[in-house]
Amino acid sequence: MSRTFLYCRVSTVSQHNENQVQEVKAAGFDVQPNRVVEEKISGSVPASERPGFQKLLERIESGDVLIVTKLDRLGRNAMDVRQTVEQLASAGIRVHCLALGGVDLTSPAGKMTMQVLCAVAEFERDLLIERTQQGLDRAKAEGKKLGRPEATNTTRAVLELKAQNKSQSEVARELGIGLSTVKRHWGKVMVVSAPGQKARTLGQPET
Repeated sequence: MSRTFLYCRVSTVSQHNENQVQEVKAAGFDVQPNRVVEEKISGSVPASERPGFQKLLERIESGDVLIVTKLDRLGRNAMDVRQTVEQLASAGIRVHCLALGGVDLTSPAGKMTMQVLCAVAEFERDLLIERTQQGLDRAKAEGKKLGRPEATNTTRAVLELKAQNKSQSEVARELGIGLSTVKRHWGKVMVVSAPGQKARTLGQPET
């Protein structure tokens, strides 16, 4: 017999999933509480790296239905969402998105909708890349220093939990960041500078 699951995601610990649960009930879907999978993790994390979503995949079976309120619950971008939907469809799982009128994304109409959304997303991405490159060129011409500032706060948080003998997966779940991000900071070393100066981060692994 077909079962219905709900996957809820919010970005921060201060947010709650209750609104998504109520939205699904209002749409007429009957989801048992034990089939509601809730996760608090950044939307920038791919679905394949979300602990809660991976647990969902272990429970859901062919013939079941998965409900999400918005497409971004299924991935970090259009390509990630499409791959997730294709993975679920290949396993015989139907995926309904309330933001798209409850359409089944694995149906012919749903697949066409996904193709259009992915095409628009790719067009917007190309425009963003072009504008970003133009901005970088202007900044270089003006002699500005480019590059992202070092994420020392993230490094410190990762290393503090590492010192508590927590695994990389546990650290990712507790901080609400991707496993790949944890791995980037895992082998770094925090160096405490002189008073009045900021701590520095070394990229070499600990010895």
